[in-house]
Amino acid sequence: MTHLNTGHYAAKHSDSQIPETLRQKLISAADNGHLSCIKAHLLAQETGFSPTEIGRAADLLELRLTGCQLGLFGQGRKEKKIEAATTPDPVLCKALADGLKDHRLPCHKAWEIAAHLNLKKTEITAACEALEIKISPCQLGAF
Repeated sequence: MTHLNTGHYAAKHSDSQIPETLRQKLISAADNGHLSCIKAHLLAQETGFSPTEIGRAADLLELRLTGCQLGLFGQGRKEKKIEAATTPDPVLCKALADGLKDHRLPCHKAWEIAAHLNLKKTEITAACEALEIKISPCQLGAF
């Protein structure tokens, strides 16, 4: 969502509801109206809800998602901090190219590539920046 939609996240899901157990977990996990990417994914593992369901519920509760593990948003600054990699490794470039869907790299695929190649998630983002690859969609539905 853009900054214009800040505080109006629920509008994306007009006919959705949150199971009460998930509502309580999210409220407990939130910090001053914010829910970090890490906490959202931990809640998904803990509760059995998918990251998409966690993100939707966070939107319905008007929680702002922060701290993207790929470094794309919510880091407490106005611009991305991730700089483009100078020369991404050819093995990584191939993995990124193979992971594209509709000319974009899905967030979950970026995580898989990072795990498979034993890289930090932000290293995947840096390579994508260098190769002008957009990462989307977010597992939580933030972008």
